[in-house]
Amino acid sequence: MSAVRCSEAFRFFASRKSISNVSEEDIEAARKWLGKLDPDTIPKNICELSFSRSSGPGGQNVNKVNSKATLKVSADALLSHIPMPLHSEIRSSRYYAPRSDSIIIQADDSRKQNDNMHSCYAKLHHMIVAAGSKALPGETSAEQSQRVKNLQKAENEHRLRAKKFHSNKKSARKGGGNSD
Repeated sequence: MSAVRCSEAFRFFASRKSISNVSEEDIEAARKWLGKLDPDTIPKNICELSFSRSSGPGGQNVNKVNSKATLKVSADALLSHIPMPLHSEIRSSRYYAPRSDSIIIQADDSRKQNDNMHSCYAKLHHMIVAAGSKALPGETSAEQSQRVKNLQKAENEHRLRAKKFHSNKKSARKGGGNSD
């Protein structure tokens, strides 16, 4: 592998978050858990939901009705329900508030309290799924891994042919005379 390629590969792997201390079984279990996750399966007993007045245009509805929903979830309570490989990504989420060590999500998209509440849970679900897609490496199919092996083999053969050609060229200059 050339020096440029080697440094590019190192840079790629260095930029990925390391989950090397997590076993393959944990990663597979986290994938299965994420596959079953639904906004309705998030335990409501760990969440603290409050409503307040929304902002922006809307006249009387905005001024008199508490339609904005704020969902607050203790990070420790949430992480106890989430697989270990996702924990660091959850804590680096934009919704994470380090001072209170909690996840705080707000929604005031709708004029209806109930819609905003469901929007908060949907945002929490989306945040967890996004953390999973960042933290867990993708699964490689058998066809893809075979394709990679074939490409590596072809690259190695090409490299060896180039070395042989270069060697023959140098020996021909010296007068060695090995001209295949």
